[in-house]
Amino acid sequence: MKRPITLFTGQWADLPLAELLPLVKKMGYDGVELACWGDHFDVDRALGEKDYCAQKWALLREHGLDCYAISNHLVGQAVCDLIDSRHRAILPADVWGDGDAEGVRGRAAEKMKDTARAARKFFNAKPGGGGEAAVVNGFTGSSIWSSIYAFPPTSQEYWNEGFADFARRWTPILDVFDKENINFALEVHPTEIAFDIATARRALEAVKNHPRFGFNYDPSHLGYQGVDYVKFIREFRDRIFHAHMKDVWWGHGDGSVGVFGGHTDFTDARRYWDFRSVGRGDINFEEIIVALNDIGYRGPLSVEWEDGRMDRIHGATESCEFLRRLDFPASKAAFDAAFSEK
Repeated sequence: MKRPITLFTGQWADLPLAELLPLVKKMGYDGVELACWGDHFDVDRALGEKDYCAQKWALLREHGLDCYAISNHLVGQAVCDLIDSRHRAILPADVWGDGDAEGVRGRAAEKMKDTARAARKFFNAKPGGGGEAAVVNGFTGSSIWSSIYAFPPTSQEYWNEGFADFARRWTPILDVFDKENINFALEVHPTEIAFDIATARRALEAVKNHPRFGFNYDPSHLGYQGVDYVKFIREFRDRIFHAHMKDVWWGHGDGSVGVFGGHTDFTDARRYWDFRSVGRGDINFEEIIVALNDIGYRGPLSVEWEDGRMDRIHGATESCEFLRRLDFPASKAAFDAAFSEK
């Protein structure tokens, strides 16, 4: 069977879920990846209200949709970050609290543990059974991202402490994920502890290859950096827990803004790179589908739609259509096996 095509609801959180889901179905999707903001999935309500998860599934089924993952990127970002005023805008009030940095990090860690528990309760409530391993996607944050350019001169010891800080804060979270039979999938991304192949390997080593730590594959964050985004799939074949389909172009702009973004906004015509609707950028999705087939990935292809130059309903609709045409099931036999038949 071909993989289900889903829509990540994070960029649609301005719409109530009851309003969004019929639109998702109309745009051609098989399901959604539910964001833990807006009213799409509330961790505290999932844990505290008896019928909350069942009601979410009833709403999904009413529109003929499924769900394979939930995502808590925003809270996860605060677990390891150097906290500043920007975080207040993305965090729940109970996580921000009084804004004390270490307090924010600690409360974010506890909320991520609760996210694992809520995900287990949600997938257990899936009609027809859902006790199998499931996925929470998210970010980790990083205490060392600000040292990316390595000036003032930065030693490996300094960076090692950043990975050690990540391991100290995330290993107890991952242990809860393990207890709940939930996988945590880091979206490898600038500003996270892992943002390319080298740092992804280093992050895995930091948590001693914890069985619940893997990746939400997203080529858009790798391509413009010059990272081989197809090699990433093959390098971490047993750690690809989920896959985002998002496009990006690079090598554009007017030469005045580089890879670091020049403190410009997305869609600024001077930018070297920008996100594009799926199929309209420079990512080779054909190679991605082949590689995902090669490693045996059978999970959803989840469209994270971001293109500031395009109407989002138009873009999300054509993204679904593009992937529907492109995806194909892996072969069950060698193509030349018939030659040996007598």
